[in-house]
Amino acid sequence: MDYSRVKLLFHLISKNQRTSMRRHPLMSQNKAMKIFVYLFMAFWAVYLIFIGCAMAFALKDTKFEAFDWINGGMIIFLIIDFFTRFILQETPAQEIKPYKLLPIPQKFLINVFLIRLALRFDNLFWFFFHLPFAIFAVTKFYGLGGLIGYTLGWWLIYVLNGYWYLIWRTKIQRNIAYLLIPVVIYGALLFFGVVYEDVSSFMFNSCMKLGRGFITWEIGSYLIPIACSVVLFFINRRMQENCLYREIAQEDKLHKVKSAQMKWLNRFGIIGEYLKLEIKSVKRNSVVRTQFLSGVLITIMFCCIFAFTGIYDNQPFMKTFICVYCFSVYGTMTLTNVMGVEGNYIDFLMSRKESVLSLLKAKYYYNCIMIIMPLLITLMPVFQGKILLIETISCAFFSMGCIFPFLFQLAIYNNTTLNLNQKMTRNNGRNTKTQMIFSFAALFVPMILMHALIVALDVVTASWIMLLLGLTGVLCNGLWLRNIYNRFMLRRYVNMEGFRDSKQ
Repeated sequence: MDYSRVKLLFHLISKNQRTSMRRHPLMSQNKAMKIFVYLFMAFWAVYLIFIGCAMAFALKDTKFEAFDWINGGMIIFLIIDFFTRFILQETPAQEIKPYKLLPIPQKFLINVFLIRLALRFDNLFWFFFHLPFAIFAVTKFYGLGGLIGYTLGWWLIYVLNGYWYLIWRTKIQRNIAYLLIPVVIYGALLFFGVVYEDVSSFMFNSCMKLGRGFITWEIGSYLIPIACSVVLFFINRRMQENCLYREIAQEDKLHKVKSAQMKWLNRFGIIGEYLKLEIKSVKRNSVVRTQFLSGVLITIMFCCIFAFTGIYDNQPFMKTFICVYCFSVYGTMTLTNVMGVEGNYIDFLMSRKESVLSLLKAKYYYNCIMIIMPLLITLMPVFQGKILLIETISCAFFSMGCIFPFLFQLAIYNNTTLNLNQKMTRNNGRNTKTQMIFSFAALFVPMILMHALIVALDVVTASWIMLLLGLTGVLCNGLWLRNIYNRFMLRRYVNMEGFRDSKQ
């Protein structure tokens, strides 16, 4: 291929990637989703700018310079960046599909998409934090040259992290068990960094020297991330070549499924059978499993940041935010699409009297049981003395007794079948506007309520009030579940028609 053709194809593919989000059905047909995405990104951009400016002034009168502290904590930034990429970044093999019918060499396509990976906005989003921080913390010592070197070095670090992430994302698509490897690696880094002072000092000093080398334009500091990125680039290219055919041909290995009997649930009758169905959905269906893993990872990430760093020690609202969010995030992710999974077999579900009521009860009991997981995870900040035990217990019961009943109201209005083998972003989104409103309310209203109670009263009193409200909802679950069931039955024919129309 001659240079002019290579240049033309590169620009065309780049243009297609830039406009792919705008052409997405959820964005082009649903204005509410478009507004939500823009507001969400703007919120985090403003929040990062605020944190960057605050950190520059808060760390200026410490043992090290402010930029040394941020450079020394490089591993923390990379861990957070690694796991947030699961939300946005796909593998090149998935993005190459539309181009396979064109007379373009496969290796060229893979190279283009890997190069474009380094130029993605994902690698620049953290600069909403780094740029304002560097303006106040770096320029007064090293001027404009130091600012450019600092941002260039961090950009190379995020590019390296993107290629590192791509390796594990490709592996995880073949077998979810590969997720344990980066979790163990990062968990070991955090554990040894907290427990052993020598290891913590070594990691901090190494990252600090690397970051200071970026600021002072030391060539060796830039060569380290560049060399590592080149190595990972060729590893990724080989891996994408191997998995491209399987991705396009949808080649899947057939395994003999050994169905777990879960006989201990038989004592609960029809509700026990639906509980089995909930458990098996998490184990077998990619969408439900992704929701489960995402909720767990988000909870662990927030709790680790809160427990082992001092970022939120002087921010009362953020303490409330994390405490409430950890208990409500999984329920919000799953119950926002309540009845969407059941849309795949809605005709069979409606064939027996009060099957829907038993299903709703099983879903509620299952989500209440799942509260145990964030309750155990949030013990990390409790043991560190960051929050009180009564706060976590009150948030747990408030989620079960107030947030869950609120989200269960969507069972009446949801009428879109959730495809269990596609990604969430590829599913039909006719209910997105209503779901978005309920999700926002379920996440932020409890935070504002609890924070207002803490400001007006005190932490312990506010926690007891939240606990009392939650217990009331839990004890009355039979009443509000029956009410939801009756209202659902009044709309059953409208919902069934929507479930059928949205099946693929």
